[in-house]
Amino acid sequence: MSGRFSEEVMTRAMREIAAGLGVPTKDARLLRLTNNAVFALPASGLVIRIARTHRLRDRVTKVVQLARWFAEIDAPTIRLAPKVVQPVEVADLTASVWAYVPGNASAPTVEDLGSSLRRFHALDSPPSSVAAWDPVGDARRRLVDADGLSAEDHDYLRAWCEHLEPQIAELNERSERTLIHGDAHVGNLLREPSGRVVLCDFDATCIGPWQVDLAAVAVGAARFGTGEAHRRLANAYGYDVTSDRHWSVLREARELKMISAAAPLLASSAAVAAEFAIRMRSIDQMEPTRRWTPFANLT
Repeated sequence: MSGRFSEEVMTRAMREIAAGLGVPTKDARLLRLTNNAVFALPASGLVIRIARTHRLRDRVTKVVQLARWFAEIDAPTIRLAPKVVQPVEVADLTASVWAYVPGNASAPTVEDLGSSLRRFHALDSPPSSVAAWDPVGDARRRLVDADGLSAEDHDYLRAWCEHLEPQIAELNERSERTLIHGDAHVGNLLREPSGRVVLCDFDATCIGPWQVDLAAVAVGAARFGTGEAHRRLANAYGYDVTSDRHWSVLREARELKMISAAAPLLASSAAVAAEFAIRMRSIDQMEPTRRWTPFANLT
C-alpha cells in the first residue's frame, strides 16, 4: 500500500539523510517500521530514526534534548551519534541519528527491564522541560495524521479520548510522579557488547506515575499472550501493577496508545489496517482478553 508514511517514502528519506551526512547506504537495513522508521547503517556505526507523523515533530526535539542529558549523567540509555546537528529535517519529516549498538549474543530479558526501570525512575528531573504524561493528547495528535481512518472510527477514538481525559488528569494529580520511559518493554532494550543493557526510544518519555512503565508488559500479557513476562517483571521490579488501585485507568491508557499509534499508518499497510480493525472491535465489544498481534510483526 502507498501513503505519506510508507516504507518507500521512509527509505527515500533515509537515503537523503545519509547523503547529507556523507555516509553510504549499501548496508542499510530496516529494523522497525511502526511509529518510526528505524534504519541501521552498521558500516557507518549509525541508526537513523524517522518519525512517521507530522504532528509529533516536537517529540524528536525533546528526545534529542533528553539524550544529551542522559549522556551527561551516564544514564543507562543509548547515545546520539556524535558530530551530527540534530534533529535532522528532510522534506517534511523529522529524524534523529544514533550510535549503532552491535548485536550481543545475550538478548535483554524482562528482568533486565525491571532493573533498568528502577534505575531510570531514580533519575533526577532533567534540566529541560518535560511534559506531563498525556496519552490522550498523544492520541489526538495521531488522529490528525490518520491516513485511511474511517469517520466512524475517528469519532469512536475521539469519544474515547474525551471519556478517559478526566481520569488521566486525576491520576496525574494524585500519584507520585517521576521521569518515566512511557513505552517500557523488552523491545526497547539493547545489550551493548560490554554486556550493559540500555534503554532506547524516548518518544513517550515524560513526567508521570511510575506505574505507567509497568503497564506495557502487563497489558501485553493479556493482549499478546505473554503472561509469564508480566510475572517476571513484577518480581524483578518488586511491584505487580495489576494490583494497583488505578490499574483500570493505566490499562485503558495503554490500550488507547496501542490503537491510536497505528492511525497514521493505515494507508501504508493492509496488515496494520486489518490488525487495527481487530483491536477496535475488541474494545468496542469489551473483550479484554481478545488476542492482538504486535504491529511490529506485521510491517
